[in-house]
This record gives sequence, structure tokens and C-alpha cells, in this order.
Amino acid sequence: MVHTFMVVCIIFCIPSGWAPLRRVARGFQSPTRLARLPVSPAASPKEFLMPDLQRATFAPVFSALALLGRPPRSVNRLAIAGAMVLALTACGKGDAPKGPPGGGMPPPEVGVITVEPREVGLLTELPGRLEASRVAQVRARVSGIVQKRLFREGSDVKAGQSLYRIDDAPYAAAVQSAQAALARAEANLSQSSALAQRYKPLLAANAVSQQDYATAVAAQQANAADVAAAKAAVTTAQINLKYANVVAPISGRIGQSLVTEGALVGQGEATQLAVIQQINPLYVNFTQSAAQVMALRSAMEAGRLKSASGTQAAVVRLVLEDGTEYGEPAKLLFSDLTVDASTGQITLRAEVPNPGMRLLPGLYVRVRLEQAQAGNAVLLPQQAVTRSAGGDSVLVVGADGKTVPRQVKLGGQQNGNWVVLEGLQKGEQVVVDGFQKLRGNAPVKAVPWSPPGAKKADGPASPAADASPGGASSAKAPASSASAAKR
Repeated sequence: MVHTFMVVCIIFCIPSGWAPLRRVARGFQSPTRLARLPVSPAASPKEFLMPDLQRATFAPVFSALALLGRPPRSVNRLAIAGAMVLALTACGKGDAPKGPPGGGMPPPEVGVITVEPREVGLLTELPGRLEASRVAQVRARVSGIVQKRLFREGSDVKAGQSLYRIDDAPYAAAVQSAQAALARAEANLSQSSALAQRYKPLLAANAVSQQDYATAVAAQQANAADVAAAKAAVTTAQINLKYANVVAPISGRIGQSLVTEGALVGQGEATQLAVIQQINPLYVNFTQSAAQVMALRSAMEAGRLKSASGTQAAVVRLVLEDGTEYGEPAKLLFSDLTVDASTGQITLRAEVPNPGMRLLPGLYVRVRLEQAQAGNAVLLPQQAVTRSAGGDSVLVVGADGKTVPRQVKLGGQQNGNWVVLEGLQKGEQVVVDGFQKLRGNAPVKAVPWSPPGAKKADGPASPAADASPGGASSAKAPASSASAAKR
């Protein structure tokens, strides 16, 4: 920009005479102009206190002006302009930026991860659904009018707690009637027993016939049976009277009341009144192929899986809908397993504690199950692995700085990373970022990669961290140069 400006000034001034050009030169040497320019400590008054860059730019021009002085009118102005252009061209050559020794572009930077094999747990995520461990339907076992509801909807109830009160007047009367029938049967038994006792000595004296004695004994036994039946009727009447007070069959959380006061229930069927669910602990049901389940059992028998204290149950984790992991571990159960003939899947059940009642029945979750421990495995971000019909592959930076594709074997996912079981060696560098910078088989510059948002450690910066500050400082340098040129 400075060179172009000087050439324009010269070409403009020469046709008008030498005086305008000299005025321009004096303007660049004026103290007012110099006061606004950056001052270099090493500069001298003779050098007009100009910075190195400005001295290198304007020195040939001012030298030409000093040598030429005031030229005569006969001097060829075109020749003077040519000399000035040659001087500026020489300045431009000295200011040209220096490129790489080979004259080409520098190798592009790519983010890499150094392979460090270690022992990694193989996790399997399966969809599941929560279910209450115990569910009880509260039903009316006798018919009648509901007089009162004795609980608050959505509250926790205890087993045996009164929930509803049904009109019990008919059942109380039935108890009294049964008790009266029992009393009459007992009176008949007492009379028949006394008659049989009187006939017994008379039979020995042949005062009564054998037939009369047998009839008296039979009447005694029939009355005894009537007493037993009356007692059963009393018990039945008392049970029906007790059923008029509806109680909770289990402890748990009761839901919405399905009937209100004044409703007729139990007329011809056991009317459902409410539902009680026990949600601590909860069951989570999920499915897995039968082949994988059999392998899981074998792994547990071999001791390769974690087990709950004192039981042969693998420890699983629940991932909620928002992606967070539930704090309480669950125990995998193998009871009540059946293979679905149509899908070949087995429904597994795990028991999960729910002390804070945070989980609710019917909630969909993801079950994270650690099924084995893989030795010499590598965790790679998902973006580093290319999946295709031909297999899974990654890009490895070789010793010559060139990227080479490498086939790998995956063993599942863990926290958003692929678990690589085979195909990589310790110390190799796998490309994770910068794929768009690759150009054929050209060499690249490998820099350590860190996840987005990761906080950089204090101390000496890594190559990846140095790239950002260096770029910022180099960006500031042209900006300051441009500012100086404008001045």
C-alpha cells in the first residue's frame, strides 16, 4: 500500500513540477508527522526517528530526492519516474514475507489421540420400563353403599389401614340372626342329649326298645351338626361385617379413588375401589436376545461380572430420559424368564432401590449393564471411527507424518466413546479432528486433541494449546503493521 501511494504521488507531481514532490517529502519529515509515528529506541535524529519498517520503506525514496535536488526543466520526467519505480521495487523485495524453505504450504494440523490400551468394561444399553414390585387392587368384597373414604389420594398407606367404610347395618343384622340360629341349635342339642342319656339305662333294663334309643341318639347327633352349621353361619356373618370396613391389603402408595361416597359397590361383582403400588423397590423389565443372556449367565458363573453382595446378581445402572445416571445401582434378577417364540428375546428383570420415590412405575429408562471386562482395549471418540459396509476404520498418523487407514474391531460404546478391541498398538496416533484439512497423501502435523469445552491445564502449553495463542499473536502483528502504514 505504501509503495503504491508513493508511485501515485510521483506520477501526479512530476507533470506539475518538482515543487509539489518536494513538499510531499518535507511533509513526511515534519516533526508533527513524526510525533504520531512509533519511536524506535535505536533510532537517531538523523534517521528522523522512524521505525525500522518505515526507514526501510522510505530511505531509497528520500535518497533519490537528495541526489536529484531540483532538476532542470529539461530533465526527462519519465526517466525520473522510472528511477523512482525501480527504487520502490527494490524496497518491496526486501519486505516480501518469507515462506517455507521448499516454497510450499506448511503441513495442516490435525488433532490426534495417543493410543493407551487399558482394561475397559464392556457396557450394553438396553431399553427398559419400570414397574412396581407389588400391585394390589382394592376391591369391595361385600355389596353396599360407600359411606366414607378414609385416606388421601396419592399418599402412602400401611397394610391393614382402613380405606373405605361401607354401610354395615345389614351385615350386623346378619350376625345377630346367625347367633340366634346358633342358640336355637344349641338348645335342641341340649334336649336331644338329655333324652339319649335317659334312654341309655332304660335300654339295659329293657324298659325302652332298641329303636327308641337309636332315634334319641340320632337326634342328638343331628342337633350337634346344626350347632356346627350355626357357628359357621355366625362366622360368615362376622366376616361380611368385617368386609364392610375396607382395609389396605399391602403397604405402598395409593392412587386415585375410583368411587366416591354414596356409590353402590359390590353388587354382583367385586367393584375396584383403588390401586396400591409398592414402589420401593421397583422392577425394571428389559429384553435381550437369548444368546446374549446365556453368555451373560456363563460370564457370571465364571466370575467375570460384578455381583451384588451375597447374591449372584450383576450390577446394572439406569440412565434416565434426560441422560443422567440414576444414583442407586440395581440388581439383575434371573427369575421368571421366558423366551418369546416370535422374537427370540428374553425379558430380564432388575430390582432397583427407590428410597426417595424419584422413580415412578411406567417410566422408560435405559439399562446400562456391564457384561465383561476387556483387556488392552482403547476408548476413541465416535468422530474418530468411520463405519461402512466394508468394516470400521480409523486414520493413523505414521512415522513419516502421513495418515494411513486402519481396520479396527469395536466392542460397543461407553459414555459416547467407541471401545476398540483390536487393530491399534500402544503409542500410535489416531486422527480425531481436522479431517477436512487432509489433502490426499500429504504429510500432516499431529497436535494433541482435547474434547470441546475441556479446561486447559496450567504450565507449559501442549502443541494443541500453543496453536491458539501463536495464531493470536501472529494475527496482531499484521494489524499493527497495517496501522503503522495508515499513519
